[in-house]
Amino acid sequence: MRDITHFIDGAAATMESRRSGDVYDPSTGQVQARVALATAAGLEQVVESARAAQPHWAALNPQRRARVMFRFKELIEQHMDELAHLLSSEHGKVVADSRGDLQRGLEVVEFACGIPHLLKGEYTEGAGPGIDVYSMRQPLGIVAGITPFNFPAMIPLWMAAPAIACGNAFILKPSERDPSVPVRLAELAIEAGLPKGILNVLHGDKEIVDAILDHPEIKAVSFVGSSDIAQYVYGRGATNGKRMQCMGGAKNHGIILPDADLDQAVADIVGAAYGSAGERCMALPVVTPVGEATANALREKLVEAINGLRVGIATDPDAHYGPVVSAQHKERIENYIQMAADEGAEIVVDGRDFSLQGYEDGYFLAPTLIDRVTANMKSYQDEIFGPVLQMVRAETFEEALSYPSKHQYGNGVAIFTRNGNYAREFAAKVEVGMVGINVPIPVPVAYHSFGGWKRSGFGDLNQYGMDGVRFYTRTKTVTQRWPSGGGVVDQSFVIPTMN
Repeated sequence: MRDITHFIDGAAATMESRRSGDVYDPSTGQVQARVALATAAGLEQVVESARAAQPHWAALNPQRRARVMFRFKELIEQHMDELAHLLSSEHGKVVADSRGDLQRGLEVVEFACGIPHLLKGEYTEGAGPGIDVYSMRQPLGIVAGITPFNFPAMIPLWMAAPAIACGNAFILKPSERDPSVPVRLAELAIEAGLPKGILNVLHGDKEIVDAILDHPEIKAVSFVGSSDIAQYVYGRGATNGKRMQCMGGAKNHGIILPDADLDQAVADIVGAAYGSAGERCMALPVVTPVGEATANALREKLVEAINGLRVGIATDPDAHYGPVVSAQHKERIENYIQMAADEGAEIVVDGRDFSLQGYEDGYFLAPTLIDRVTANMKSYQDEIFGPVLQMVRAETFEEALSYPSKHQYGNGVAIFTRNGNYAREFAAKVEVGMVGINVPIPVPVAYHSFGGWKRSGFGDLNQYGMDGVRFYTRTKTVTQRWPSGGGVVDQSFVIPTMN
């Protein structure tokens, strides 16, 4: 059985703690590895490594740091197949989806390769008599990221790439459910020329999370996970004076107007709702058709499409999606399906009785479609995070607009229509952070930024893009004057102005 260790100071590392956790293969339900779990005392070893390495890394000119990022990008591309299969073996998502996970993270590494340009400050000549003003962006020092199980490559790269390119040392606490890919990425970063101690991977549970949030030398923490934990992490870190960026849960809606291309919309919705077994914060678990005729036609086409989906093991090239991540999560999803039925919703397609021949102990669920869901149902209000699509019918455009706007989560939303006026109005008015117009999963490209509203995001700056650069740096502004010589400068006890 494999043992997954920490990655500290450029190498695999063990600690005095003998705590460990099981890593499962979701397709078989069997334990495939053990991951070491650190204690709070172990964090000090990591911080010591980061503290020793960071000043020299920050002192390198940005172009040299960019060269390391370019090489890191090349190595990820070279090892894409290896990384994708490793990711799928622990997460359960099909290999093609794992490649997508890696690719979206790789795009942020590509963005970070432009760090010499991104770190340029501003300059004003002659802001006053003989006075020039300029600003510079400087790294924070030691920063940390706490990442979820559902994207074990993409989200660590979203955080680590800009943080490291900006000159920081980065401590990654990945999910203990699928920890191997983050370690492998750290190994590739060292091979790319990253100095030891700049990227450390520390496995653990709540004890390590709290230690990171309390450690005085860790200046900023980025987090992605459930909203309750995001709120806790944000509050504790902010109380300790850290810069915090915490992304939470989601309940993304797809609004279907009567003029939409239903065939295209169904193809988009099915992929967005059931891809990766629905274990995406940008999945589309709610569809809201406007008008009974639209709803009935949509339902008929959805059932037909769902019946054509194939659930299989992660390495099945014909599978549309694989198992969910754990037995506990499978049970949680099944409980939500039952909850919806108990609340009065109609279970149109029930995926709970699915069993994959030869893999009966795997954590598989077939796609589920639930109709006649209403906004007062708890199954609608909560994030289910599984292969479950709920239909909430609306009579008017305004009613459809109100559902995502009033929901506790505000991560992503999509509208399907041929009407530009409705699309424009929807984009302007909906109370959600990321909007798709005929785009079912509106994850922004790497040179914009990712972030939701309401309980989907805590903190003022989003992930990656220029917001990522801003989050991992602080601005220093210099006002300078070089006297031309001779004479006594008049004293002034009034605040300086440019008059």
